Order: sequence, then structure tokens, then C-alpha cells
Amino acid sequence: MSETSAAATGGFLLWRATNAWQRAQRAALEPFGLTHVQYVLLATLAAADKKGVSQAQASTQSGVDPMTTSQVLRTLEGRELVTRAPHPDDRRAHRVSVSAAGRALVRKAAPKVEKADNEFFAPAGADKAKVLASLTKMAGL
Repeated sequence: MSETSAAATGGFLLWRATNAWQRAQRAALEPFGLTHVQYVLLATLAAADKKGVSQAQASTQSGVDPMTTSQVLRTLEGRELVTRAPHPDDRRAHRVSVSAAGRALVRKAAPKVEKADNEFFAPAGADKAKVLASLTKMAGL
């Protein structure tokens, strides 16, 4: 395969688009001191039951792998953006909740994240939802 044809493959183009989107997200979240995965987990917890969810549920609901979820939640706990406590029904699990500070941070960051998304995907026009839904369906998501 020539360099030119390799650069035109769907996978390569998707990779480049993903990198560009991640740069836009990093720029939107940088003023809040958050990485994208930190934001995703905070937003997931902010939308969850006020009593909290297990780490496994947070992982599943956010789409973040369990090991990364655990590591990121420890970081967020250190910043007092989430609380982790023993799960009342499972001694092996933790119940995780977003703190008031974490909830406030999500409220501030969400409009910037949404703006970055809207600007990034604007060139796709009305077809963006259809294209992205097709990609996620193909990926089994």
C-alpha cells in the first residue's frame, strides 16, 4: 500500500479525527484542571443516584475500563471531587459519589465541553448524528 492510499484509509482518517477531537476536548477542559476521562467520570457520577454507584457501575455507565476508572477515581478523590466509601451491600466494592465541589466543576465545564463538541462537529452538518450512530453501532456500542 502506498503512503497516499494509507493516508486515505478509513481507519487513518478516523484516527486523525479522533486526535483532533481530543485536542479540542483537552483545550476545553484545561482551564478546569481536568482530563477528558476525569470529566466523563465526574459527569457520569453527577448524573447518577445521589447516593452514589459502585465503581463497577461507574465504569460501565461511563464506558471507561475498570482499571482506569479506579485510578482516575483515586485522583478525583484526592482532589475532593468524589467520595469513595465501602459499599453497604458488598464488602469488596466501593460506593462512589460526586462531591458538591465535583458537581459544581461539572456544571462549569459542561458548557465548554458541549461548545467544543458543537464546533468540532459543525462541518458534518445534520448528518453528524447519523454518521456517529452508524460508527458506534458498527463498534458494538
